[in-house]
Formats: sequence, structure tokens, C-alpha cells
Amino acid sequence: MSGVLEGLMVLDLTRFLSGPHCTLLLAGLGAEVIKIDEPARGDPAALAPPFAGPAGASLERASPGDYGIAYLKRARGKQSAMLNLKDPRGCELFVRLAERADVVVENFRPGVAERLGIGYEVLAARNPRLVYCALSGYGATGPDKDLKAYDLMAQAAAGLMSITGAPEGLPMKTGGALSDMIAGSYAALGIVAALHARDRTGFGQAIDVSMLDCLFSMMMDEPLDCYEKLGLAARQGNRIMRFSPFNAFRARDGWVTVGAATQDEWNALLEAIDRNDLRAHAGFSRVEWRIAHNEDVDRIVSEWTAHLTVREVIDRLRRADVPCAAVRTPQEAIACAQLKMRGMVQELRRPDGSGTGVAAADIPLKFSRSAASHDRPAPVPGAQTAAVLERFLGLSAGEIAHFQAQGIV
Repeated sequence: MSGVLEGLMVLDLTRFLSGPHCTLLLAGLGAEVIKIDEPARGDPAALAPPFAGPAGASLERASPGDYGIAYLKRARGKQSAMLNLKDPRGCELFVRLAERADVVVENFRPGVAERLGIGYEVLAARNPRLVYCALSGYGATGPDKDLKAYDLMAQAAAGLMSITGAPEGLPMKTGGALSDMIAGSYAALGIVAALHARDRTGFGQAIDVSMLDCLFSMMMDEPLDCYEKLGLAARQGNRIMRFSPFNAFRARDGWVTVGAATQDEWNALLEAIDRNDLRAHAGFSRVEWRIAHNEDVDRIVSEWTAHLTVREVIDRLRRADVPCAAVRTPQEAIACAQLKMRGMVQELRRPDGSGTGVAAADIPLKFSRSAASHDRPAPVPGAQTAAVLERFLGLSAGEIAHFQAQGIV
């Protein structure tokens, strides 16, 4: 089966995570993604630790065949071509490639692409059908637009760190780079939407994606500005203020999560833990009271789980159809039968196709009539330079060699 985006050509100018995650999704859906790397330095992730090579994962690069694990994951399914965009001749080659492209994705700081001469206005004048997506920390407008931002800064600025962790704990970021991944996913959605609009209008457009905006939009499903008025702590730990119980509980040999979002689930939980006496309780029978008295609810559930193994807790709650899950380590999640059956776990491969012993996730989209997979390894940096320039620009081997000698490609 072919991918849903087969036939689309994407020029990828991105680095680090938000942009590469966006183009990784596009590649996994069948688009032809061509990474444009700088000849002198290439993709910084390619030579950044930890590495994966013939000897497995290592913090030291032991051989030329070792590449950064982040690069091997984020560049899957892509091609790599070298262009020096600091040279006007390299920029002109890129503009000519953009004339043939459907999509350009970049995550420079706002204004950098324009200073290089490859901003949206320049490219759209040569290719009005082009969809141009720019990702940045704070967006292309506003007083903070020129500030540098990594995931940590975006989580802090959006307010996420202030609501993550225990009520009396320190500000805490999420375990994964959430703002990068969310922004990359939103960017991919925006690109697909703009391509759909192009089918109707005949014209592409520019898309401005901010890591801060995307993270804030995700957070604000919760009524966070009402917490103080409601008498709730800003940090709820594992809880959600609309439900009770909703938390992680210690069992004899680990931790298990339990949640009751409906009255039926609460009643089922009481049945499972042999506390039907609480069904008629004036307080415990009402979710409003349980939310206000979370500590009392959690104590009752904790007293039950503390004497059982995780497996026993899970078995009893599943029989009662109460939502629950064991708290797994990443290694346990990788070994999970559900994820394996869904094809989500794959071995990360080096550019030559050899395995690394490192796990990677496949694309989490399943189509009934189309393929979607990160089944092709990352390329050797610059490996497709000559092929791209010959195929799309018609350059001869001599012309390409001339540009290479001058450090343009």
C-alpha cells in the first residue's frame, strides 16, 4: 500500500525536535522528505551523544558508523542533501528546489529565513502553490518572538511546570519533550490542512506554529484559572480535579493507577474493594464531595491496594471494568504485548540497515487503505545530494562537483 501523502515533496530545513518530528510524521505518511543540511556541520543531532553503532548504544562515538540516536530516530524515511544557505549560490539552488516542492518546513528563529533570502514571500513568488511552515518557540509575532526557546522554556512559559508534580513540590517539566512533540504534531496537521485548502484554491500559504501556543492550547482544556476560587492546589499530582479517585496507588510490588470518572465506575470500584457500605454515604456517594475530600478517598483505595500485588489489583479491577493500569518502566512498555501487536515497537537501524539494539516507536496511525510506517532508516548525511540536484534541477555531475569543491553543496 502507498502512503496517504505519496507524491508530495517536502524540503526540511529543521533541527532539534519540533521540526524534525513534524517532517518525520510527513515521511511516515508517505511524503518524500528531503533534509537540507549544512555542508560544514550537517545535522547537529547526527554527531551528538548518545550514539548507536555496531557495538550498541554508547556515550562515545566509537566508529564512523556510529550516529546519534536522536538523529537515527528523527531522520527515518528522509533523504539528506547538503546546501550552504549562507552562500547566495546555495540559496539560489534551494529556491530552485522550492519551485518544485509542495512544502517547506523550517524552525529558524523568526526573521532568519528572510535574511537568508529563502523566506515565504521569496519562495511563494516563485511557487504560489507552496505550503510554508515555520516553527519557533514563541511564534513570528509578539514581544517574545526573538527569544530562544527549548522545551524546558516553553513548558515554563506556558505554565505547565507550575501545575506538574506534587502539590508541595518544585516546578517540574514532563518526562518527555512535550512542547516540541505537540508543536511538531500541530505543524503536520496545519500542513495537511493547508494542502487541502490548496486543492480548492490553487494557492499555498504560510503557517506560523509556536511551541508556546501549542502547549498552552493543550493545557487550557482544564479550568486552571478557576483552581484558586475552587479551593484546589495548582499542582494536582496525578489527579484530575473533575474525578475522584484518580491517582497512582502503591501495591505490594509496584504501583498501579486507578480512576473513576463516572458514578457507575465508582460503584464498581466499591464492589471490587469490598466497600459497598460507602454507596449510601452522604459524602462518598457524591463526586463533588469526593473531589473536595480526595485524601479520604485515596486513603481507602490505598489501604486496599497495599495488601495486593499489582497483578492482583489489575485482575480484580478489570473484572469490575474499572479503568486501571500498572505503572510501567520504559523497558516494560517496550516489551508490552499490546504495543508490539500494534506494530509500535521497532528496532532502530543505522543507515546501512543494520540493527542497533535500540528501540524506536513507529508512527501511531493505522489506515485501512494506506501504508504508514517509519520503516526506512535515517540516511547517511548528505548521501542524496547529487541525486537530488540532478533529479530536480538537472545539474550535471561536473556542475555538482564544481559546487562541492566550492563548499556550496
